[in-house]
Amino acid sequence: MAGALRMDDTQYQMKFDNESLQFMVDLPYLHEPFEVKPEPFVTETVHGPYLQIIEEPKQRGFRFRYECEGPSHGGLPGASSERNRRTYPTVKVSNYLGHARVEVQLVTHTDPPRVHAHSLVGRQCNDNGICSIDVGPNDLTAQFSNLGILHVTKRGVIEVLTKRLREEKRRTKDPGYKFSDAEEQAILQEAKELGKSMDLNIVRLKFTAYLQDSNGSFTRSLKPAVSNPIYDSKSPNASNLKISRMDKTSGSVLGGEEVFLLCDKVQKDDIDIRFYEEEDDAGWEAFGDFSPTDVHKQYAIVFKTPPYRCTDITRPVTVFLQLKRKKGGDCSEPKQFTYIPHNQDKEEVQRKRMKALPQPYDHWRGGPQGGAGAFGGPGSGTGGGGMGGGFQFNHTMDSSGFFGGGGFAGGPQMSGSTPQSDGSQNQPTNKQTQSGSPVQQQLIQIAAALQNRATLTAKCTARALLQYCRTGDVRPLLLLQRHLCGVQDENGDTPLHLAIIHQQPAVVQQLIQALNNTPQQKFINKLNHLSQAPLHLAVITKQPKLVEMLMRTGADPSLLDREGRTALHLAAHTGDEAVLRVVLDLLGERYVHLINSADFSGLYPVHLAVKKDGEHCLRLLVETGAKINMPEQKSGCTALHLAVRDNLLKLACNLITELKADVNVCTYGGNSPLHLAASQGSPPLCSMLIAAGADKRMENDEPLFLSLSSSDEDDESEKNDANKQLPDDMVQQVQFMSISSERGAFNPRKRPAAGHTPFDLAKCQKVRDLLDGRKVPKSSSLAAKRTKISTDEVNQGLDSEVLMKLCGILIEDHVPWKELAEKLGMLTLTHLFQESASPCQKLLENYQLSGGPVDGLVEALQSLGVSEGVRLLTASQPREDKQSSDSKEDSGFGSQSIGEEMGNPAVGNH
Repeated sequence: MAGALRMDDTQYQMKFDNESLQFMVDLPYLHEPFEVKPEPFVTETVHGPYLQIIEEPKQRGFRFRYECEGPSHGGLPGASSERNRRTYPTVKVSNYLGHARVEVQLVTHTDPPRVHAHSLVGRQCNDNGICSIDVGPNDLTAQFSNLGILHVTKRGVIEVLTKRLREEKRRTKDPGYKFSDAEEQAILQEAKELGKSMDLNIVRLKFTAYLQDSNGSFTRSLKPAVSNPIYDSKSPNASNLKISRMDKTSGSVLGGEEVFLLCDKVQKDDIDIRFYEEEDDAGWEAFGDFSPTDVHKQYAIVFKTPPYRCTDITRPVTVFLQLKRKKGGDCSEPKQFTYIPHNQDKEEVQRKRMKALPQPYDHWRGGPQGGAGAFGGPGSGTGGGGMGGGFQFNHTMDSSGFFGGGGFAGGPQMSGSTPQSDGSQNQPTNKQTQSGSPVQQQLIQIAAALQNRATLTAKCTARALLQYCRTGDVRPLLLLQRHLCGVQDENGDTPLHLAIIHQQPAVVQQLIQALNNTPQQKFINKLNHLSQAPLHLAVITKQPKLVEMLMRTGADPSLLDREGRTALHLAAHTGDEAVLRVVLDLLGERYVHLINSADFSGLYPVHLAVKKDGEHCLRLLVETGAKINMPEQKSGCTALHLAVRDNLLKLACNLITELKADVNVCTYGGNSPLHLAASQGSPPLCSMLIAAGADKRMENDEPLFLSLSSSDEDDESEKNDANKQLPDDMVQQVQFMSISSERGAFNPRKRPAAGHTPFDLAKCQKVRDLLDGRKVPKSSSLAAKRTKISTDEVNQGLDSEVLMKLCGILIEDHVPWKELAEKLGMLTLTHLFQESASPCQKLLENYQLSGGPVDGLVEALQSLGVSEGVRLLTASQPREDKQSSDSKEDSGFGSQSIGEEMGNPAVGNH
């Protein structure tokens, strides 16, 4: 046999484990078709042969290609591949000498891995998507340098999987074995189940090595080696998580700070913003708060920071934040975020109130080393008295009984006064000084004039003081010091600021009366260092009488504080109805435009009122002319959007029913209030909005198909391929017919959508049932099996016929429908029903729509004494479907959904 083989340099030497013979095998012989007979894996020991991956494939950045797109550009690179040094997936058979055959095929990323519908393509690959390389006898390293991944369309998944599962099972049987009908049906069912759970955006490489047996066939298989997952570059999961930019890197320790974050492509329903502190394994961890509507086209996220684990910090604390995928668990590089101690006194009102005042007698004591007291008290020792070291008076009185003239302490000595120092120090030094120079004479005249003025001021002050002592009216004293009413302390506060801060309405009134009709009246609009006018502080401290007094005296309501807010903005923000009413009543036509003006954050007074849940303040603003549908300038949210986002059901209902807010108004991103309610998973809000006429089919501006997985784009790809063969006018006609047929019978799971509907953003099954509007049988509803209590079970017995009969009973018994609404927890929605022809029927229909349990309705009817209605509901509900006491917690308006949070079955990946 050995002599029959050619002996040249291209031959390979093969060594068998169980024989000492050497065979020279021709190269073409190695590539002849062969049949693999599976044998038990060779035991993997230290001394036995085994297969290992020495170069993993690159996980991200490689695109799976459809057959119609042609071959891929370049092979699948290795994990360590670089531009100037290319690597490829590589495996090695260790602890073995001889020839081996290495095969690679695609498998799922699940554990255990299963056969995948996609195929490998390349020079060493066959039609079944399996590639093989022969290695040995010395170099047992197999490098796959030209692998491509062929993406199977979604429609062809079942067919391909059925074929591969059949081939996989046939390898364990005889070559001519034929499957029975039952076995074929089982294979088809297995393919369908596998196709449902298969992620077409993720694959793994399964390497299997076969060693030669004594007959020269490759039948001895080693344990396979499976690579890391490979993500299709068209999938959101394919991109590496990366934070590119944040608009804020610090915030309050209480959380709630809104942060704008730019990032690489993310999947909105599979991303978290993780805050953590690296202390130990049990370190602090929290997550940013955002909904799918806060993710903009997969590249930007607007979220609110979580509170820190300890809110009583005294100094800033630095933590880390990162993007984290919910499913894969991979994270981005962390970024620092600093928590700042909470400032409860943002306006610094409390700080100024707590400021320590001087000791009451310090002003009357002598200064240091016998100096003057603060108010001109007599000094001790050699120091003279004076007004704060300014004026000093002699001890004589004029005819009026007031103290006579004095001089300036430390100033030039007045003529006629007694020198207070020895003669040697004040002797004239020259003739010019003795005769008196013109400069000295001029200074003496100025000093005399100032002395006379000071004397006059002292006389007037003394008279005012005497008058104050007789009448108790401080205005004469204030009038004399009106030129000092503009003086500011270290915080920029004037006396008027301080009187308001310390809540001294009498002092404020006296100051205003003293300043009225004087040039000093401009001090009423003076700003402190926080850009606060006295009117701002009166509103912040909630003193409506002072607000009225200031505005009637001439306070400017258009002045802006450091956040661009007027007194009207601050009044709406405080939520104080009395203060807001005063401001609105006194605005006048000149300042009426302030009702619809925005602050520096783009918020209007109506938005600030919603943030405080100020129902009465909102009504006042709208009655005065505020536009209830005015969007805030950052994201375009109206007052209704903010109420829905903050889960303020009662306020949202009042906005719709009383204030006539538009239920279908959209933000800048095209999100209606129903989009926000659905993304938050709130059945009560969704039910209320739907009852108010919200459009369930409205689409936002977030592209639906951009965020879907590539597997969900198959149909569009196939349609485009087919349309390429048609003229343009026929393509348009086909598209129009497709859209018309699908929109004729609304199916939210299958439509040529431009953006997301509320159904696409729904977080729980209960909300999806509300938005779907169709009854799904329990036996055929996969989603119902995954929830604790399905909507059909909750609504068992509440069909249209039972509702009509129950409505008739309530009308005949004259049961007040508003009382029934109160018992059902739906009193806030009565405005939606009272204008209808049959409010009672509307109430029951909405209760059914919201997923309200039968037991809750039965209890409400029992409390109202409607025994016939109770018997009707009891009889209409099968005994085996009676709801347990747990279902009472699942009321459509009493609580949130108790269904488990699930991904949207209609939309694969957002």
